[in-house]
Amino acid sequence: MSIRHGLLALLERGPRYGSQLRTEFESRTGSTWPLNVGQVYTTLSRLERDGMVAQDGEDAAGHALYAITDSGRAELRAWFEKPVDRTSPARDELAIKLAMAVGAPNVDIREVIQSQRHHTVKAMQDYTRLKAQALVTVENGGAQERDDVAWLLVLEQLIFQTEAEARWLDHCESRLIRLSATAARTTTTTDTRTTPAAPAPATPPAAGAR
Repeated sequence: MSIRHGLLALLERGPRYGSQLRTEFESRTGSTWPLNVGQVYTTLSRLERDGMVAQDGEDAAGHALYAITDSGRAELRAWFEKPVDRTSPARDELAIKLAMAVGAPNVDIREVIQSQRHHTVKAMQDYTRLKAQALVTVENGGAQERDDVAWLLVLEQLIFQTEAEARWLDHCESRLIRLSATAARTTTTTDTRTTPAAPAPATPPAAGAR
């Protein structure tokens, strides 16, 4: 998540102070990715060091205001125009967990999948309920309510994400079932091939044979 570019986007609308930026960032994203004031001011200090923001006096309450510079606007435009890089995906804890669970002693990977599926479906239901509320707000207030529209887009992304995760978990379970069945068939075939054949019973001599 680019806090840096998020703050630049908010500052393009006018000078802001740290706590105000935090409040507006969380309002725009529905507090999906909460910030603390320390993160905001640390990021502002780095942006100021890089020449992308500059201090712009104080407001009536004595809060130090920050304003975006021309360099900051250029950086923001480049961020909006450049696609998000997916060639180096962020670490996904669930994918790592399932990868480590494969073959781990005393771990039933199907139970891990079932537990996660329950949580994922519950989250999807919660997001869907919040989306319904957000739609009502947007329809009543009009599309000019930027924060409401932004929150709706974030919610829809979360819904698509959880739907994809639920499908992936179903796929993982099916894959494990197929692999287990294949392994069982292979073991049975190997046992059949390696078991020595029982010796044929001796043929009794014919009557009168010496």
